[in-house]
Amino acid sequence: MMRGIMIVSSSLLAESPAEALVQHALTAFDAIVAQGGGFRDRPGQRQMAQAVAQAFSEADLGTLPPTGDGTEATPERRIAVIQAGTGVGKSLAYSAPAIALALARNTRVLIATATVALQEQLVHKDLPALAALWPEPFRFALAKGRGRYVCRLKLERLVGSDGTNPADEGDLFIDDGLALAESGPQALAAQLAYWHGLAQALATGTWDGDRDSLPTTPEARQWQPIAAEASSCTAKHCPLFNNCTYFEQRKSLVGAQVIVANHDLLLSSLGSRTLPELDHCLLVLDEAHHLPGVALDQFTASMDLTRVGWIDPLAQRAVQVGAALALVDALEAPRYAAQLRQALQALAKAVAEQVWAETDLPLPAYKQRSTPNAPADTSTPEMQRLRLPGGRLPQALPALLMVVRDAASQWLEQLAALAKALKAEIKERPEDARRLSGLYAQMGTLAPRLEAVADTTQWLLAGLEADSTPVAKWFTRHPAADGSLHLRVHACPTLPAMVLRQHLWPRVRAAVLTSATLTSCGRFDFFLAETGLNQDGQARALEVPSPFDYATQGRFEIATTRADPREAAPFTAEMLGLLLADLQQVRGGALVLCTSRDQLRQLVAALPPVLRDVALVQGEWPRTLLLKRHREQVGLGKVSIIIGLQSFGEGLDLPGDLCATLFITKLPFAPPDDPVSEARAEWLQSQGRNPFMELTVPATSVRLAQWAGRAIRTETDTARIVCYDRRLIRTAYGQHLLQGLPPFKREVREAKVT
Repeated sequence: MMRGIMIVSSSLLAESPAEALVQHALTAFDAIVAQGGGFRDRPGQRQMAQAVAQAFSEADLGTLPPTGDGTEATPERRIAVIQAGTGVGKSLAYSAPAIALALARNTRVLIATATVALQEQLVHKDLPALAALWPEPFRFALAKGRGRYVCRLKLERLVGSDGTNPADEGDLFIDDGLALAESGPQALAAQLAYWHGLAQALATGTWDGDRDSLPTTPEARQWQPIAAEASSCTAKHCPLFNNCTYFEQRKSLVGAQVIVANHDLLLSSLGSRTLPELDHCLLVLDEAHHLPGVALDQFTASMDLTRVGWIDPLAQRAVQVGAALALVDALEAPRYAAQLRQALQALAKAVAEQVWAETDLPLPAYKQRSTPNAPADTSTPEMQRLRLPGGRLPQALPALLMVVRDAASQWLEQLAALAKALKAEIKERPEDARRLSGLYAQMGTLAPRLEAVADTTQWLLAGLEADSTPVAKWFTRHPAADGSLHLRVHACPTLPAMVLRQHLWPRVRAAVLTSATLTSCGRFDFFLAETGLNQDGQARALEVPSPFDYATQGRFEIATTRADPREAAPFTAEMLGLLLADLQQVRGGALVLCTSRDQLRQLVAALPPVLRDVALVQGEWPRTLLLKRHREQVGLGKVSIIIGLQSFGEGLDLPGDLCATLFITKLPFAPPDDPVSEARAEWLQSQGRNPFMELTVPATSVRLAQWAGRAIRTETDTARIVCYDRRLIRTAYGQHLLQGLPPFKREVREAKVT
């Protein structure tokens, strides 16, 4: 039963428009299931489909007619929060009724997922299968962010195919803190060879310009200089517009009734026309447990205090644009640049003297490889992080930040005027469009750094009032390859509910949020609070249980240790002894989930040769190749053990013998030094609340349920899950965590007393 929503038998339905729409959607759903074609009736699936149909039928979409007294009507909103256990078949349960109602209501469905894997499954598997059985045609399309596509104009300039000298594009390397000439001849040659290869692949049609279709994911310094970005794009005025990969992809969205995007794109495009208007479409948020984290990521801001080499090139580009347009105001760019550079230098000096100087942290050094057999990590300098307690700024910083903010804001206004004038000139002078578009791209490539300065300073100056919403503020530093010290400042709101209530929910009329893990410790309270829906009277929650017989199919074993898991060194040593003994007994496929990179390194270093030969370690293989190798080995009846970190605890689909045994080394608490979590916990404590029970335990419950969910994927799977954390049975919060797990058969293996 959906909380607050009465599920009415179809025989009792009245002939109201909403009820008729519900019946129409369920009839379409039933017809698809009856046709088979890979779809089948599953317990709980129709219950979820009915909840989806009700939410999408009862909400008002688009502009409403005025009321009888001439006032503006208040639209009905509906938001359904549905936890659908593994095996329910939630993709069909939401897509079939949503498509039926979108076609009936002359609107569109927008599905936003958190992972590329689910996007690809929907676009390449689920929706094509559904379209093949649907009685009337519908179109679907994949929407991805602009930055995942190549900018042909930038690529042409970098390889010199437009007659320019690639050496003139040195400002494109500013993200690495290096001018092009400082990259070294070998590094530069390798970069240029890579870009020449991409240009050749584009020209011959062997690559479509989509970053995700490359055989190997490019590094940031390879991709960033050629990525399509709004700030450097002249759109239809670009001379290569007719061959633009991004805008070709955009065309596929125009006539699509179903658009599959991701959470990042959804939140970053609010207020734009990139995706359908949320007050006139049916929104599905799959993998919705990620939404609060994505919301915070969208509003995390940071800026460099020591790497400011982009400032002068940006001023030079602005002057070039001004010269091309005969705009005298552009000559002010060097003055703006000097003001900003001086302000940032003064801020960096104050931070060094008033923030880092008051700590006892030594200057960071480069990391060393901890063990001979561990994955190498010697090239990455150790980073130090320092958070400002309570978000309180040292005395001199607010005034300096205001100077930086004002300098950045004034310059941004000038650049915006230049960009507008340049676009108009490109339109008026098509014969010179290539050169002018190149200038626009060069200026626009550097402008986001200026925007980051303005955004970061704004967040740093926020939250200073006693009753304001908390903002996490922190600094990071690490040595650069040239011996200098790299210093950055960061800021982020700490309450995702505030962000979503302010930016997302006021725009939404009809939404379904779903995932296999929306409850924490058996309750929806945490998720509803994190998303801000606990204060929304139109939100209703429903739990649809998994059809799996977990008590018969799975065994959850708690192997205790004498050492307290909170004491990392003795616990890890004892845990590894137990784990290595258990790994010796593995037959078929197994998955080991570690809670830290250091723990993973120690495990890999401790593996005896017989286990090292069958271990597939995250980071040593590309993910797709690792999973392919694992399936091949298990398919041959051999032992194969995947060893991974948190990202392997979600999204891996390893049915049958591919994950006959799952090992969880320790309870997956969030890293203790996460500055946003620290700031939020600090704020909760100041309110007299318990951050551990209110924040840490519920978040860990979701993560643990996701990890345990890797073990049982079908009705015929059987699996053994082993967790080496005694806190599950020896603490009160451990009992809460167990309540959030499926009802596995439980066993306890007590540590031997010596």
